[in-house]
Amino acid sequence: MAHKAGFVNIVGNPNVGKSTLMNALVGERISIITSKAQTTRHRILGIVNGDDFQIVYSDTPGVLKPNYKLQESMLGFSNSALTDADVLLYVTDVLDSAEKNAFFLEKVQKMQDTTKIILVINKIDLIDQPKLEQLVDFWHSELPQAEIFPISAKAKFNIEPLFKHIKALLPESPAFFDKDALTDKPERFFVTEIIREKILLNYDKEIPYSVEVAVEQFKEEGNLLRISAVIYCERDSQKGILIGKGGLALRKVGTEARKDIEAFFEKKVFLELFVKVEKDWRNREQKLRGFGYQLEHKTE
Repeated sequence: MAHKAGFVNIVGNPNVGKSTLMNALVGERISIITSKAQTTRHRILGIVNGDDFQIVYSDTPGVLKPNYKLQESMLGFSNSALTDADVLLYVTDVLDSAEKNAFFLEKVQKMQDTTKIILVINKIDLIDQPKLEQLVDFWHSELPQAEIFPISAKAKFNIEPLFKHIKALLPESPAFFDKDALTDKPERFFVTEIIREKILLNYDKEIPYSVEVAVEQFKEEGNLLRISAVIYCERDSQKGILIGKGGLALRKVGTEARKDIEAFFEKKVFLELFVKVEKDWRNREQKLRGFGYQLEHKTE
């Protein structure tokens, strides 16, 4: 039997469940998940291997109109997912609006003759059957050549049929990555994402969106990982909030992150967290590149 392989890119508006779907399809916790918009900032690959196939899933940031350079990079990751997809999963949910970021949907509509598109309606457990049928009819009119899969990613409802359909659409190709690969990201990346997830869960308002995490030390000592990470924020007032009275808030983030990092690597972890102010880092191209974001121009 011929070997099949392809890139299956997941795109859509913020908070429709793209990362939850990615994790369900991969069968591993690759992308962090919170209820806040802009949780995903990078394009993250999750690789599923079989004897005769390799599916390279790609989770992308939620589509938005950029207000600063960080968001420009995030939109760039979403746009790039349109250019190299063998199969495109356009994810919406029962509360989503086609008018939200319609400029991106228009790009997807123009791809229908050249790219296999699957329209995924997520969170169907929140509505009744008549409402779902209306949504299916609506999206069929918006993307008439796309196949539509109603799912609940969180409940893993209809995930297996979707997986089988994706596999059937793959082109014949050798594998793009080693067969034991799970992702293209280094170990340090997942440490920063786990820490950032805990910040998203523990702080409100602007704080989670004003921080970035960098791992300065990642050292293996037998069954122990020694990790030192810096949380960068934009203002002194944010630093105070992140640390909290007597360091309590930062210790809570560190404890929660350490437990998840230990589960991820299946090792004991010694984690040190520090907070530093890096003014206006979200608009500074040099800093963004240092954090792994892609930008079209370099002016700083």
